[in-house]
Amino acid sequence: QVQFVESGGGLVQPGGSLTLSCAASGSITSIYNMGWHRQVLGKEREFVAGSTNGGRLTYADSVKGRFTISRDNAKKTVYLQMTSLKPEDTAVYYCNGLITDVSGAARMYWGQGIEVTVVS
Repeated sequence: QVQFVESGGGLVQPGGSLTLSCAASGSITSIYNMGWHRQVLGKEREFVAGSTNGGRLTYADSVKGRFTISRDNAKKTVYLQMTSLKPEDTAVYYCNGLITDVSGAARMYWGQGIEVTVVS
C-alpha cells in the first residue's frame, strides 16, 4: 500500500511564504512524476506544478515565478515552496505521484490534501 502525507499548510498573510511537503511511503518500487494540484470549494482541481523523474519542471501560469517545486528522491518527498502568496492562492493543495508498487503496477496516488489560506 502506498500513502502520501502532506504537511506545511496553514494561514499566511498576502505576500508571505509557505513550503508544503509531501512524503510517500509504503511498498514503492519507483516514483516517476510528482506534482501538486489545488482545489477551491466548488471549482475543479487545477494543476499547480509538476516534476518529472528526469528533472523537467512545469508550472501553471498563475504561479510561475512565485512557486518552486523540488523533490528529494532518496526521501521520496516532493516540496512546493510558495512565495509572494496572494488571496487567490487560497485552496486545498494535493500532492500526487505516479508510482510503481511491488506488484509492478503503476498508478497515480494522491495525498489527502492540505489547506493553505492567504488572508489579511
